[in-house]
Amino acid sequence: MEYTALYRKFRPQTFSEMVGQEAIIKTLKNQIIAQRVGHAYLFNGGRGTGKTSAAKILARAINCLNPKDGEPCNECEICKSAISGALTDVVEMDAASNNSVEDIRSIREEVNFLPTRAKYRVYIIDEVHMLSTGAFNALLKTLEEPPEHVKFILATTEPQKLPATILSRCQRFDFKRISNDDIIKRLEIVCKESNIEATKGALAIIASLSEGAMRDSLSILERCVQDGQNKIDEDKIKDLIGIPKITLVNGIVQAILEYNVNKALENVENVLKEGKDIANLIWEMIKYVKDILVYQATKELELYNEEEQSQIKAISEMATKNKLVDLIYKLSELESDIKWTTQKTIIFQAGIIKLCNEPKQIGEDIEERIGSLEKYIKSGNINKSFVNNNIIQSNSNNITQTNANINKINTSTNETFNSTGSIESTTTASSKKSKTTISQKKYSSNPAQYWPQIVNDLKQNGKIVLYTNLIGTVAKELNDMTVGIEFPNGMTPFGKAVLEKQENIREIINLVSMACGKEMQIKYLVQNSSQHKLTNEENLQKFANQSDIPFNIIE
Repeated sequence: MEYTALYRKFRPQTFSEMVGQEAIIKTLKNQIIAQRVGHAYLFNGGRGTGKTSAAKILARAINCLNPKDGEPCNECEICKSAISGALTDVVEMDAASNNSVEDIRSIREEVNFLPTRAKYRVYIIDEVHMLSTGAFNALLKTLEEPPEHVKFILATTEPQKLPATILSRCQRFDFKRISNDDIIKRLEIVCKESNIEATKGALAIIASLSEGAMRDSLSILERCVQDGQNKIDEDKIKDLIGIPKITLVNGIVQAILEYNVNKALENVENVLKEGKDIANLIWEMIKYVKDILVYQATKELELYNEEEQSQIKAISEMATKNKLVDLIYKLSELESDIKWTTQKTIIFQAGIIKLCNEPKQIGEDIEERIGSLEKYIKSGNINKSFVNNNIIQSNSNNITQTNANINKINTSTNETFNSTGSIESTTTASSKKSKTTISQKKYSSNPAQYWPQIVNDLKQNGKIVLYTNLIGTVAKELNDMTVGIEFPNGMTPFGKAVLEKQENIREIINLVSMACGKEMQIKYLVQNSSQHKLTNEENLQKFANQSDIPFNIIE
């Protein structure tokens, strides 16, 4: 006996057997009962949601000799002929391979003939969005005013590709994605009738992998029993589909959040040794991080055992929602990058290393900075420039926290900075609440001492566009509250637009204010002299030289 795939064997034969589309089924049955069936329908929805099945059931129901409550009986000669494919009055056409004008013209000629056996001649056109423009135009008049004995049922996954003239001539029904609960219920029925033993967890994984498509879930179920064993559990599905174990996914995600490159790469290597697909791994990581976010909000997870939930709880306590959302976006970008490369493993490993080396959020690395500063204090080799570069954050809101941390160092070493940057002992045991701050030495007499460092800091902080437009500029004091920034080579329209953005102005003001130790303002000074203007090539060469980039212009 010829083998039949599960999704064909268990295709719904009545409306009541369809799952997840209750509103659509109710409407269609009411139309059949009231004998108000339309002349043209458009069934739209994702793959495996029941569009074609509903079209076939509708075609039988309106032609059935003994319909009951809007359902076909599937016992009369018309129903049996339609199910076996012998009924010529029900025509199924695949528009993906029959999309020419000639194919539609043949339909236009056929509709003039009466049905041979059934009451209606029904045309089911699947993937109708694949029709050519000429074919759509040829179909318009027939679709708008077909003979009374003709019904059209169009099915598509991309309704936006259909002309508005076609859409306006059809009754449109949007088939939604089937919920995981409905898929699991249907899979339980299939397993029972097929003598398949499947755990609840296994069916839940299949439902999740199918992404709302009933046909996909049946295909996955079928793959799991092709080895001759009718027992299915979670591990079997993961091995078959190529899904990595949760423990390994947990290890990678946790290592990324801890900025632990070695641990992350070790877990990645273990996954790759098992032959798992990189795309599946990234998908599992994204899903896992999403589940952590769900746990933070609801404190509940259904698809994980107690041990796995305890691991998720530990991660949820160490990561903020913003960090987890940011990680999802970065993993999605990595997934997109991998699609366009032949070196998937290398790009994936490099992406994981980058995620582990992402700039830490404000305050995360303060102890690390304190440790570095302590070494310089003990060595006696410290100056105001070092303090500015390694302690003061670009966000002025963190100055108070930074001063408090520096106070910790001063308390432990019984030392503080004087106005010249040298070290002198001032802290006593009784001064627990003393507020030691960084010496506010005024640089107004010579802003050139700190301006080059500020420009370089912009480069180090990733503000490349701002940095490139400040290359070659000079800072000077205009008054006690204002620092002027000169542009010897002038300012381009693009540079002006960049530098006059409020966020860039605030960035520069913050850096200048912290360098001077007080609130300052800035003013752009553009020279109007008739000096030689650099050509585009000269500007490129100058930028390359200042940025230590090898660059040669080829004539």
